[in-house]
Amino acid sequence: MSFVEYGELMKEGDTVIVFLGHDSMFPVKLQHGVQTQTKYGVIRHSTDLIGKRYGSKVTCSKGGWVYILYPTPELWTMNLPHRTQILYSTDISLITMMLELKPGSIVCESGTGSGSLSHAIIRTIAPTGHLYTVEFHQQRAEKAMEEFREHKVDHLVTVKSQDVCKNGFGVVSIADAVFLDIPSPWEAIGHAKSALKVQGGRICSFSPCIEQVQRTCQAMEAHGFTEVDTLEILLRVYDVRTVSLQTADLGIVADDESSTGLDSHSQLGQNAVCSNLTQRAIQFKSAVTPREMVGHTGYLTFATKSLL
Repeated sequence: MSFVEYGELMKEGDTVIVFLGHDSMFPVKLQHGVQTQTKYGVIRHSTDLIGKRYGSKVTCSKGGWVYILYPTPELWTMNLPHRTQILYSTDISLITMMLELKPGSIVCESGTGSGSLSHAIIRTIAPTGHLYTVEFHQQRAEKAMEEFREHKVDHLVTVKSQDVCKNGFGVVSIADAVFLDIPSPWEAIGHAKSALKVQGGRICSFSPCIEQVQRTCQAMEAHGFTEVDTLEILLRVYDVRTVSLQTADLGIVADDESSTGLDSHSQLGQNAVCSNLTQRAIQFKSAVTPREMVGHTGYLTFATKSLL
């Protein structure tokens, strides 16, 4: 199992996604002799999972069933163990596009955090690119490297534990793009410029507060970056539901009077008409806006290293 190469069959040591529903899934590492408990019952790794195809429908001990999915960066983002706040697919997709990442790109990142963006970057730049990621906290850096090895992408990433604002990324003039997700990104702009190729490159900074954005933009302009642009994404997800709607029938009163022989002005006649009205409804599919939606996550500031 690798996050950048697809495999047909589940093997011991693989990380798989147990899918119970769109709002209920979790990762599991396969091991012989181990059982996983779900609300539908027990799943036995040796007999139910190992050797089976990804995407299989597995029956649990209580009679319920689950799907076993191949892990992707998108699924990992939804199920990874949170060591820090993470970036989600909405922001990640824009970052990947605006940094112009492609297979073979060299990328510098700080900080690594829980590895949500890191896995997406690695999948995008594989098989010939490389990610240099810097994490200030030693334990988080070690855990990230452990996950990269388990997911068989460690040959595409170098993890360092250091202060990027003081020591930089440890590389010079090789990066096509730089991403910053740190409390004071303006202090690392100089190191980011040094890491980018002489021919130029793109930089992105993620910050939750507008004051951070202001200082970062000032630092970018001071170091000669151009095309400075700040964006914010607000995602609204629509639910598709079956909706019932009563139809307007202007001749319904006359029809009902003639068919029932009742006076529509009488109480009995009005009840009969109302009864028919409730029966005249159509059902159709419609997109319904959510009552609540996710608000502000952060600001994304992009810029280009000037060739001058």
